[in-house]
Amino acid sequence: MAARNTARKRAFQILFEADQRGVDVLTVLADWVRHSRTDTRQPPVSEYTMELVEGYQEYAARIDELISQYAVGWTLDRMPVVDRNILRLGAYELIWVDGTPDAVVLDEAVQLAKEFSTDDSPAFVNGLLGRFKDLKPGLRRDA
Repeated sequence: MAARNTARKRAFQILFEADQRGVDVLTVLADWVRHSRTDTRQPPVSEYTMELVEGYQEYAARIDELISQYAVGWTLDRMPVVDRNILRLGAYELIWVDGTPDAVVLDEAVQLAKEFSTDDSPAFVNGLLGRFKDLKPGLRRDA
């Protein structure tokens, strides 16, 4: 579904921007929504993009905890910013969004890594999110 693909890409861009600027993701989301309403060159921010960003924000601490725990050999702050935010988005959608098949979440995250990150990143993202998929029932608990 192209609309969901675009929504995921925008959600990733919002998470990435917030991480780079050191501000809350909801602040960046509000900026994107405001700009899309006032600048006709900016595409609208879809409902699904908002759901992904807001959902990520709700579980951000738990998601970072999980990434830190299972990313063997990588601390969260040493991880490339692109990879960190693809993993954050993918982990949220994989673990807490029931309407999207796991295979779709993994594929979309890998595609984002191919488009925006290094040659090694798709395998890293796929491996870590694959681990989350296998452990999903036990990971859902709230922080």
